[in-house]
Amino acid sequence: MNFKLESQDQKARAGRITTAHGEIETPIFMPVGTLGTVKGVHQHELKQDTKAQIILGNTYHLYMRPGTSILEAVGGLHQFIGWDRPILTDSGGYQVYSLADNRKITEEGARFKSHIDGSSHSFTPENVMEIQRTIGADIIMAFDECTPYPCPKDYAFSSMELTHRWLDRCVNALDKLPYKYGYQQAFFPIVQGSVYPDLRIKSAEYIASIGAVGNAIGGLSVGEPAEEMYAMTDVVCQILPVDKPRYLMGVGTPINLLENIALGIDMFDCVMPTRNARNGMLFTSHGTINIKNKKWEDDFSPIDEQALSYVDTQYSKAYLRHLFTCNEFLGKQIATLHNLAFYLWLVGEARKHIVDGDFYDWKEEMVIQMNKRL
Repeated sequence: MNFKLESQDQKARAGRITTAHGEIETPIFMPVGTLGTVKGVHQHELKQDTKAQIILGNTYHLYMRPGTSILEAVGGLHQFIGWDRPILTDSGGYQVYSLADNRKITEEGARFKSHIDGSSHSFTPENVMEIQRTIGADIIMAFDECTPYPCPKDYAFSSMELTHRWLDRCVNALDKLPYKYGYQQAFFPIVQGSVYPDLRIKSAEYIASIGAVGNAIGGLSVGEPAEEMYAMTDVVCQILPVDKPRYLMGVGTPINLLENIALGIDMFDCVMPTRNARNGMLFTSHGTINIKNKKWEDDFSPIDEQALSYVDTQYSKAYLRHLFTCNEFLGKQIATLHNLAFYLWLVGEARKHIVDGDFYDWKEEMVIQMNKRL
């Protein structure tokens, strides 16, 4: 993997990541394809309608189903799902965190029970690296422990130290594991430390010392106030190398994206645009729409009049409300495409304004507009 920083406007950055499966223009949003599918969206729609340049797969879920033996037999996740652009896999650490009632974390790793059938499994830094080698993503993540919010500082400290020890084991394991499928994978370690600035600084320094080709920030967007997220992001971005991409995991709302781009973040992922779409919540450049509301019943205007360019096919608010009212599957599909296209349009516009040198003025205007409920 190669990263080229192409332009900066204060802390905001525009760059280009080159992988074996293509280029990624940053800042970028990665649609979440947990089980090898972005829910309700065909791969050709991801390319043509949302302009997705990279998608995310989930190590835990892909390990459970279809399993590594299937993925290895077909030649990796790209082949299995028919996607020839870059893929990033998270390490499963967040999913282990979410299984709080059915897992135990030790020095060795995490033991947990399947959410599918209750069977027992374990993740260690070593086998998670092996699983991700087999999945075959272009970018793979270190195995880490994600702390809840809030959590005591002593717990955040011990968890961070465990994450660092696990990171060393990930690096050692990768040195012994050959690449599969004829291309290399980029490895990103993850900064932890909850909402404690001194811990975040310590973790960022340790992660930077690894010298990986990119770095990630984890343990945020887990319930903390947005101001805490931004404060931790700012602290970490002042330490992580300027010439490496920075990935803020699991974030967030459109406003979260813009505010974190302003702090120096390059990459994002989140289930929010797809999950909210299936419940009828649409993100637009004017603000947020609950398309189920009666007020849209006879509104024949496009979903987003200001940003018509970001999606090829525009449907009226009235039509989309009709689909949701009738519980037609197409409604959820259109809403999902709309939200993903909007997110990709938003980071693309951010990139343009960074290059033009007026990102911060544009961002402030967009934040005011998008903060409205329509």
